[in-house]
Amino acid sequence: MDGKRPTIASRHGVVAAAHPLAAAAGAHILDRGGNAFDAAVATAAALGVVEPFYSGLAGLGMATCWAAGDQRIRTLSFRTAVPAGYPLGRFSRRDDLALGAMAAAPPGNLAGWYNLLSAHGTKTLAQVLVPAIALARDGFPLTDFNAASINAAAALLREQPFFADWNASYAAGQGSVRPGQVLAQPDLAATLEAIAATGPKHLYGGPLGQKLVAHLNSLGGCMAMADLEEVSPTWDKPVSAAYRDLVVHVPRPPSQAFQYLLTLRILDGFDLARMPRNGVEHLDTVWRAVRLAAMRRIAQDSPSAEDLDVILSDESVAKLRARVADGTPIAGQVEQWADPIGKPPEQHTTSLSVADRAGNLVCITQSLGAKFGCGVVVPGTGVCLNNALYWGEHDPRATNALLPGRMLTSPMAPSVATRGRDVPVLALGTPGSYGICQTQPQALVQYVDFGLSLQDAIDAPRARLWDASRVTAESRIAPDVLEALRARGHEIEAPQAWTMQVGGMQAVAINPATRILTGAADPRRDGYVATA
Repeated sequence: MDGKRPTIASRHGVVAAAHPLAAAAGAHILDRGGNAFDAAVATAAALGVVEPFYSGLAGLGMATCWAAGDQRIRTLSFRTAVPAGYPLGRFSRRDDLALGAMAAAPPGNLAGWYNLLSAHGTKTLAQVLVPAIALARDGFPLTDFNAASINAAAALLREQPFFADWNASYAAGQGSVRPGQVLAQPDLAATLEAIAATGPKHLYGGPLGQKLVAHLNSLGGCMAMADLEEVSPTWDKPVSAAYRDLVVHVPRPPSQAFQYLLTLRILDGFDLARMPRNGVEHLDTVWRAVRLAAMRRIAQDSPSAEDLDVILSDESVAKLRARVADGTPIAGQVEQWADPIGKPPEQHTTSLSVADRAGNLVCITQSLGAKFGCGVVVPGTGVCLNNALYWGEHDPRATNALLPGRMLTSPMAPSVATRGRDVPVLALGTPGSYGICQTQPQALVQYVDFGLSLQDAIDAPRARLWDASRVTAESRIAPDVLEALRARGHEIEAPQAWTMQVGGMQAVAINPATRILTGAADPRRDGYVATA
């Protein structure tokens, strides 16, 4: 009756995802005795069906998770390397790798899903793929958001030589779709069924991999079977930092998630709770901290463990806090060093969070890179490939240079927060490219410092900072506040009340006293919470 989304809670299991049917797929697995890891993989696979423009088995990703059985947090990177045959020096413009076969990196998502199940799941890959297979085979009605995303991609891809395969897969050969139209993907259903029967080797060295490599090479690509066979997701300890009474954990480099932690470390020195919420002091402090942390990340994009300790050290953080407090305008790059991405219209990634009654907590962020990745669909498979190489830098001196065999860095920052080191309380992730590490601290401040509910914290207005001093802010921030922030040096545009430029956040929380599980989903997407 107040126009707000309700708080969704359960004592058995919660799934927060960017599409209702994907969240329902995870809840279905929980209802049948699966744990959070089983449900997370089921949700991730289903997202590749109902959000085929943002993720899929041929994408890349990362996960952060609390395993209740081991009582520890680990991260899993299923990013992959630049193909060994990548022609170093051939390209000098980012746009050369926006679309087409040369933009694709080896798929990592399928290997990542399998590793999550193998390490901590209770169900088989075949069991957790059942919902995704059904959605692909039977089809699902397109939401307004689905239809708009597919039609925008059609306009972009129409003149490409590989458009026919894409058009057949996602627009029934008609070049466009409409809300409510049923999208069935029988080729993808058959591919997922083959994977369920034979495992991930169907892709990594098997028939699907052979089709993928042959098709890419026919279009002028450089991927080889050896690149697929070398895909090997990596488990690691997280990098962590305290914020108020929490410890926030994220993946280590090649993730750039340490920017998120550095922002929190800076803000931990300011009493934000005493500032008017969404007022000038609150937003100016947070935006300044965000920009400084991004500039520090660009200076050292993939630091060693020793250098990372220095970046997050009290001495380094104290200098940045002093810069936040001095009040003089801050301007600088927040995207990349040598080859800035500029200002893409929207983000093209997805994130999900899952908790179960045993206390397992999983946060996954996965992506095709751009909308429908490189746009290439492998004929007869329903598999759309990523454009991960577009997000590297062409200058070999750059911190994220496209070098054959190199693992590219990524702004993905799936996070788990604990009280102390052993009480898991929150999984929080978002899409948004280089905005990921900007928007997650904004929501956490609303949740922790201002005491908003998890859903209200995600709903609260946010901003996306760009290079120089540009800012895109949601216009729900009061006009007089925006004007005062402009006077402090922020070059603000605020064209919309809600914008996906500030992410599409999905989160779950565990109350350690009551064991109640709460989910929250971002209304900037088709976000939804489902429960067991």
